[in-house]
Amino acid sequence: MTLDSDVAELLAEAGIVDVDVDEAVADDHVRTSAYLRVVSVTASSRSRDRDRALVATILRDPDEMGSKTAVVALVDEIAGKVTGPAEFRQWSAELLPEIAQLKTEAYGEFIRRRIHDWLFYLSIEDGHVPTPAELAEATDWMQRFLAEHSTSSAVLALVAESANTKKTRNIAKNRAGSRELRTE
Repeated sequence: MTLDSDVAELLAEAGIVDVDVDEAVADDHVRTSAYLRVVSVTASSRSRDRDRALVATILRDPDEMGSKTAVVALVDEIAGKVTGPAEFRQWSAELLPEIAQLKTEAYGEFIRRRIHDWLFYLSIEDGHVPTPAELAEATDWMQRFLAEHSTSSAVLALVAESANTKKTRNIAKNRAGSRELRTE
């Protein structure tokens, strides 16, 4: 497969016809933008059958930064659509062999950390109240996400007490006093 054929195939499968393939192949930014559109279309589909092939194709791109960005966007979108941590764990496990193919280990590690963060979040949404040690294993990004989005007073109290950054602790502390939180 060539970059030309990969880009053309991804766009065609997603039904995106307004992207010039030659321009996308020539310009990393145009190509990454096209990948993000493909990911959005793919994530909105009910079927997850093509996700691994999509990720494999995107990760063949020589611009690993752009391809990592697109795969992280797919991970983020699917995490918001699954029914719980078990479904997300199964889905993400299918991607791990493809992610392992990245030449830049830091990019693969970034994607694996994002998957870990979403598994952590989904387990909380499923009723798990994390320990301070479990919270410490989450990235600063996920800790901030919890501070901004959790409706659990127990989780907000933990984040307010144990998050890595003062800003995140303050967000959680302020939200913990909100009347919008669910009762536990």
